[in-house]
Amino acid sequence: MTAIRLPSRPRVGDVVNLPNGKRVRVANIGVPWIQPPASVCDDPECPWHGNLKIRLKFLEVTVESVRMHRSAVVIHEYVHYVPKYKRYERRRKKMHVRVPECVEVKPGDKVIIAEARPLAKTIAWVVIGKREDVTPWTAKREILQA
Repeated sequence: MTAIRLPSRPRVGDVVNLPNGKRVRVANIGVPWIQPPASVCDDPECPWHGNLKIRLKFLEVTVESVRMHRSAVVIHEYVHYVPKYKRYERRRKKMHVRVPECVEVKPGDKVIIAEARPLAKTIAWVVIGKREDVTPWTAKREILQA
């Protein structure tokens, strides 16, 4: 499996020829506000260039370590309401995520992850992009107000 960095960022629907003779198509994962990565890979478990379907649960997390092969440990920080004290408390959870070869991450990066089918015993989330890949997006239809 290889990842090839392209001179310009590919668009959804583009077909790229890899050096090993494979043709890879950049898929539409159904998330219009995240751009495809600048690299192209032939990983079958990549949502952009493989066959992995994502579910509509997204989280913005921080990468803690990337020691494992094609996976990483991330920290999800969130706020939880405690009704007894009528206050909020901060919580954090460590999660294991799959990192496709086309997405380059290092510890400290803010990434967007999406839920997928179970890929391993503890991995059911996949990195779909970095925080820098998010673009401003508005709906195509306007809400009519009376």
